[in-house]
Amino acid sequence: MNATGSTATTAQALGVPLSKRWRFGWIGEIAVMIIIYQLYDLGRDRATGATAVAFANARDIVTAEKTLGIYWELTVQQAFLNVDWFMAFFNIYYGTIHFFLPLFTLVFLYRKFPVRYVRWRNTLIAMWAIAIATFVFYPLMPPRLMPEKYGFVDTAAEYFNFGPQVKVEYAADGQPAASALAQYGNPFAAMPSFHVGWSTWCVLALWPVVRRKWLRALLVFYAFTVIFTITVTANHWLLDAVGGWIVLGLGFSVALAIERIRRLVAKPES
Repeated sequence: MNATGSTATTAQALGVPLSKRWRFGWIGEIAVMIIIYQLYDLGRDRATGATAVAFANARDIVTAEKTLGIYWELTVQQAFLNVDWFMAFFNIYYGTIHFFLPLFTLVFLYRKFPVRYVRWRNTLIAMWAIAIATFVFYPLMPPRLMPEKYGFVDTAAEYFNFGPQVKVEYAADGQPAASALAQYGNPFAAMPSFHVGWSTWCVLALWPVVRRKWLRALLVFYAFTVIFTITVTANHWLLDAVGGWIVLGLGFSVALAIERIRRLVAKPES
């Protein structure tokens, strides 16, 4: 084989998942992703910060959003609180439906576009790692757990959903009581919003390989629906969405760096 053919073969081998080299390699790929996600989930739950710190950070977020003119969470939520079925739907969407498209995206890219799959898989793994660090150093109370004077409603407790439905009780200082917070793995993992990070990840990963305009329109609609969902359920601040995009950008940069390193390692000697 000549040098050109060898280089092309090496590049192709580096570009596809290693699991593609074996007949049932996809099983190993799934297993590895599940293990990594479980580690992320465990790390997120263990990164719980102090209530006072999370509350102080939330007050800073409120101040920042008011300064920027984007403190819209309360207005958006109050506009729909009287429509029970609507709130119940978005409770369910937040906790279940949202996870289907990222899973589909991984499977679809793995089967049809394995080279692209590697880049976006690495992006996702890097995002998980960056998010855990953020949860540790920046605990943030979500709107629904803020003291009652802020006016937010914990829709998970007041409307139908598949998760915990225990109404949050507040201590004498106006902050959520520790007993009420115990029902959540990490009640202060609001920043970044991984719902927004994941949904935007799906859009960017699928956009170049989706040719039909109506499918692209659905992707954009999906991304905006997720932003609306985290807002109307008071699970996140709007700046949490920005945090999700920043983490996505950092994760993508890590994935590109990995690609450059692999190309340098695989570069044949002249």
